[in-house]
Amino acid sequence: MTGRIRIASYNIHKARGMDGRVNVQRIVRVLREIDADIVALQEVVSHDDTKAEERHQARFLAAQLDRHFSVGETRRHLGGAYGNVTLSRWTIENAGLIDVTVAGCEPRGILRTDLNVGGRALHVFNAHLGTGFFERRRQAEQLLKDKPLDPPERQGPRVVLGDFNEWTHGVLTTALRAEFHERNSHAFVSSSYPGLLPLLNLDHMYCDGDLGIVSVRTHRSPLALVASDHLPLVADLQWD
Repeated sequence: MTGRIRIASYNIHKARGMDGRVNVQRIVRVLREIDADIVALQEVVSHDDTKAEERHQARFLAAQLDRHFSVGETRRHLGGAYGNVTLSRWTIENAGLIDVTVAGCEPRGILRTDLNVGGRALHVFNAHLGTGFFERRRQAEQLLKDKPLDPPERQGPRVVLGDFNEWTHGVLTTALRAEFHERNSHAFVSSSYPGLLPLLNLDHMYCDGDLGIVSVRTHRSPLALVASDHLPLVADLQWD
């Protein structure tokens, strides 16, 4: 398979917008504006009840956008599964959560999703890492030592993206840029947080050389500015 792939990362903040309202339909509309083949979502809450379809945010978003989905639960939030969700136009072959929680800090994880893209394997790692400097240092040490982002059984290129909570060239950014090489590292494109007046670069993306980066940007539509406290990061990749 050759061709373009559009991939996005979006921390939806439980679908709570900058106006304080929880509105999952608004997130759907933002994602339709982007029209990405793969979307890595963070801070998604999914309740297994019958009160409203929107309360299971992962399933609702996937259904509205006609996508497959995988869930990486890091903790419970008011009785619902809270964590990362990956949406995909293509079939999901396997999915699992890499636990990168540091003792004494909020549970954190990287959701690995293995996709079948036209008969070829693609490995997507959807990350939501810690807010503390020393927390991220420990997470970087774990990623370098255990190498969960480069499992021995992988058969295709990798994309690592998400909310890294790192707005400086810290140890985590340095480690990932060394892993994926400078030309395939887009950690500081443009500001994505906070939504209405973005000042910080928290949402990053890295990929293997098989995937050429054609363009990368933050999606700054009027709706995206208020739908969440983050703006979506969007990249177009060329897979040859």
